[in-house]
Amino acid sequence: MTAHTIRDTAVLTSRSLRHILRSPDTIITTAVTPIALMLLFVYVFGGAIDTGTLSTGSYIDYMLPGILLITIASGIAYTAYRLFLDMQGGIFERFQSLPIARSGVLWAHVLTSLVSILVSLAVVIGVALLMGFRTGAGFGAWLGVIGMLVMFTLALTWLAVIAGLSAKTVDGASAFSYPLIFLPFISSAFVPTESMPGPVQWFAENQPVTSIVDSMRALFAGQPVGNDIWVAMAWLVGILIVGYVISMSIYRKKIS
Repeated sequence: MTAHTIRDTAVLTSRSLRHILRSPDTIITTAVTPIALMLLFVYVFGGAIDTGTLSTGSYIDYMLPGILLITIASGIAYTAYRLFLDMQGGIFERFQSLPIARSGVLWAHVLTSLVSILVSLAVVIGVALLMGFRTGAGFGAWLGVIGMLVMFTLALTWLAVIAGLSAKTVDGASAFSYPLIFLPFISSAFVPTESMPGPVQWFAENQPVTSIVDSMRALFAGQPVGNDIWVAMAWLVGILIVGYVISMSIYRKKIS
């Protein structure tokens, strides 16, 4: 982005963030569902689930990476919702009459989503620590986890932009996130894939969430990551690029 675009994006992002500060229920709501799932799995199902990998750690150490991805998938629904309302409210048309970078409008929504979801993630991690989550991750490993969470957020947020620009109704704008919320359940997020039936196991082992979850779990445990992190990054970069290209294409058609 050029200096002009960066400046306009910063101003528009500040506008969007003020809306979030006036309505913090967005952040709270985003964190409620993952926290409820965490409580349910740890205190109700956790004792009956054999992960086959933990000897001294607790079940919450195993399942937290999946919960963090669910937090992100829950949060991006609000991005599509806010973008849809801006489209319907004529905000975009008013922005077009001003000498501002057009792409800054979309980037403002994306960066607002990133900030609000990072706050929700911090809340979820805080609750996990109270529930007994412990990690052997050093500074570098934490940077790796944060980097993957940021990449996952950006990748899904650009998918949310597609939904927000394309939806015909408010419900349609946010409903696309439901499959993304449930995707971690068909992965290694909560149970090892070896325990799944053949076709389900194949899908779980070859979808992006499993490699992302396995990478973060290894980083939290202070263990070697192996090839999982490269597979995860390939998925994340690929989804981000596809989402960005399609979003910008739809946006140009909308404002042309």
